[in-house]
Amino acid sequence: MHVRLNPRRVAPSMVGLTKLKGAAACREEGCPISGAGESRDTPERRRTRRLRHLGALSGLLAGYAAVAVAQLAATVYRPEASPVVAVGGATIDRTPGWLKDWAIRHFGTHDKLVLQLGILVVLALLAMILGVVASRHRRAGSAGVLLFGALGALAATTRPGSTSPVDALPSVIGALIGAWLLYALTGRAATPALGDPDWDRRGFVKVAVGAAVISTGASLLARSSGGLQQQNAVSSRDGVKLPAPASPARPTPANSQLRIPGISSFITPNKSFYRIDTALVVPMLDAAQWRLKIHGKGVTRPVTLTFDDLLRRPLIERDITMTCVSNEVGGSLVGNARWIGVPLAPLLAESGVRPPSKGGPANQLVARSVDGMTIGSPVEDVMDGRDAMLALGMNGQPLPFKHGFPVRMLVPGLYGYVSACKWIKDIELTTFDAYDAYWVQRGWAQRAPIKTQSRIDTPKSFDHRKAGTVMVAGVAWAQHRGIEKVEVRVDDGPWQQATLAAVDTSDTWRQWSYQWQATHGKHHLTVRATDDTGRTQPAKRTGPVPSGATGWHSIEVEID
Repeated sequence: MHVRLNPRRVAPSMVGLTKLKGAAACREEGCPISGAGESRDTPERRRTRRLRHLGALSGLLAGYAAVAVAQLAATVYRPEASPVVAVGGATIDRTPGWLKDWAIRHFGTHDKLVLQLGILVVLALLAMILGVVASRHRRAGSAGVLLFGALGALAATTRPGSTSPVDALPSVIGALIGAWLLYALTGRAATPALGDPDWDRRGFVKVAVGAAVISTGASLLARSSGGLQQQNAVSSRDGVKLPAPASPARPTPANSQLRIPGISSFITPNKSFYRIDTALVVPMLDAAQWRLKIHGKGVTRPVTLTFDDLLRRPLIERDITMTCVSNEVGGSLVGNARWIGVPLAPLLAESGVRPPSKGGPANQLVARSVDGMTIGSPVEDVMDGRDAMLALGMNGQPLPFKHGFPVRMLVPGLYGYVSACKWIKDIELTTFDAYDAYWVQRGWAQRAPIKTQSRIDTPKSFDHRKAGTVMVAGVAWAQHRGIEKVEVRVDDGPWQQATLAAVDTSDTWRQWSYQWQATHGKHHLTVRATDDTGRTQPAKRTGPVPSGATGWHSIEVEID
């Protein structure tokens, strides 16, 4: 039986099959194919993509190696010379005050960690971009790494705390390692090898894995070793024996600490005390090498003091509550500790300093830290009889490193940014007209006495409690004035006076409590305090800039 095929039906199928076979053959041979939806993925394009991807990976590894090696070199020499720390410090110095306040408000004491992570992310992205550039122009990519190393070296040597041009060394060493590694990796990614005509796969993997392992080892070693400077500082602090104070703090009244779950401890433990400063690396100072210079306008007898000089002087011990100006209404940037130190006013008087009220020419005391921070305090406040001091100890121990070891300054009644210089090395007497300290240059007020504030510690906002008696409690502070009364309001009802705990001194916060007969439903609780001058904290909410937040703390609770 013969079947006649219709050529008009067969021909299109045959033509389509021929086209498919031709397209497949063309793809295998790498020839261009025209037509909608047909691939144009040539070997050259695949090679370009591979080089870009390997270049980005090479850049990331080179950047990792550069940072790790630089960090290790800085640990051995001086941690503050690390390029990440130096660039981070320069970034902080150039950040507007409102942005710093936003960071503290959202990240609190973790603001420095967030900044460092952000810097590392940016460096990783830039390293990947340089890697892609190096995949086409190896020398240009490596030159880019060296350029970033030069910027890190510049930042390290121009920081206020820089001690010598040698601070550039960690950045230079890291950049040289990173540039060499990027050049080597991109070379292997672009060079054929035996058994692989496209690229040296085995050589690239060996170098990449080796670099990753060595970089990780350098990073871990940098974190664990601490370096000679840190070891000396730790040994120095361990060897400090604080003398008994000539003027001890009076015993804390037994009922100054309320036995109410959830309320803040009257004395804040060192590990829980807030820390707000601009130091990305905590300065580790050897007390034996520490010096403090007192000089400036109206100083008739300039002096340079050692740590032992301070230990030989009569010491005072005082309970003092400190507050950060960045503390929001109801915030946690406040703490109370027992400090021991040298009274500052007599020390200044011995150098010939007189307050403006007694004819002294200087009205501002500028304290400088080893990390370059400057803090300006009114001379009148420092010498008016309050317990301003150069603190050596905190809660019975030498100062912790993160709180200023070996010496920091304290002035009760003033926000920290105008009184509490940590790691202090220099005191200069000048005027407010002649010099603006660090934070004043960034929009904060020259003078900043602490404002009266109160806070509800318990219950917490949005807590659920059962109907009946609910203990509402918290703290209030108005340093160097004292707290006269605290009042609580439920919803829009009348103000009810809270019960105050015993007062320690006017320089410490004061706990309070209120027995609330809670009824079912959602309720707003609000607190306000009145200081010993009779002034009640204002209701209007304002932010911390330029001289501290105001307003009443309020929470919402639900009673079941």
